[in-house]
Amino acid sequence: MKAYLFPGQGSQFSGMGKELYDINEGKLLFKKANKILGFEISEIMFYGSKEDLKKTNVTQPAIFIHSVILSKLLKESFNPNMVAGHSLGEFSALTAIDCISFEEGLKLVNIRSKAMQKACNLCSGSMAAILGLEEKIVEEVCLNTDGIVVPANYNCPNQLVISGETNAVETACNALKNRGAKRALILPVGGAFHSPLMSPAKKELEKAIGLINVNTPKCSIYQNASSLPTKNPMVIKKNLISQLTAPVKWTSIINNMIKSGASNFNEIGPGNVLQGLNKKIDSKYETYSQSII
Repeated sequence: MKAYLFPGQGSQFSGMGKELYDINEGKLLFKKANKILGFEISEIMFYGSKEDLKKTNVTQPAIFIHSVILSKLLKESFNPNMVAGHSLGEFSALTAIDCISFEEGLKLVNIRSKAMQKACNLCSGSMAAILGLEEKIVEEVCLNTDGIVVPANYNCPNQLVISGETNAVETACNALKNRGAKRALILPVGGAFHSPLMSPAKKELEKAIGLINVNTPKCSIYQNASSLPTKNPMVIKKNLISQLTAPVKWTSIINNMIKSGASNFNEIGPGNVLQGLNKKIDSKYETYSQSII
């Protein structure tokens, strides 16, 4: 069975999507995206600097646009039995399987990115990658650290990301090093994503999600907040809202896909981050990059 995976922030690069613009159908979708956003995001994607592409209000729509346009251009070759997306990638996945329209999906991602930036400005937050420790130890240290700090991304075995108030994250990093972490590295991100510090953004996103039409998708999506498959529009909406403050359960998602019969994994979007994670989750299964070339 075929599983398609959609990447999140961190997979962007200058020149992303340029080959898709050279196809007429792709060009039309890029122009539609520029109009929806009110600025020429295609120019930033193709020619922008690394710093330009790091801005949350650019990064999230750019990755969404790249992934979704690629899925549309693949036409019949895009035939998933199941899908999942890492954080932002969940919105790309839902749009690719016709659960949400391109227009509404992009508007949601735009609202999400701006709301997350606003939440970042309200409180000093950070994230850190923790390598070489079991999940239980990381969870225990976070629980016993003063302030707000929680596991945010269960990326693969012995690789988690924690998120929360800057002081609490730094304190937890020191404690995790003392417990045997190979590395506890503060990440160059602008806020504490997938933590309680995103609660103000969650309220704004909940309002926007309540107004959109969510169709029954053509295949199951394994969502970040639950790691379980669903085709139920109400469950999909609920999990999308929970996602901002809940951890990304990527390891569980991939293991659950394998239990459901996935044997062919395809990453669809910029970069190859998910291919690297999947290799560490279960090396028996290869993950391939999809392209139109």
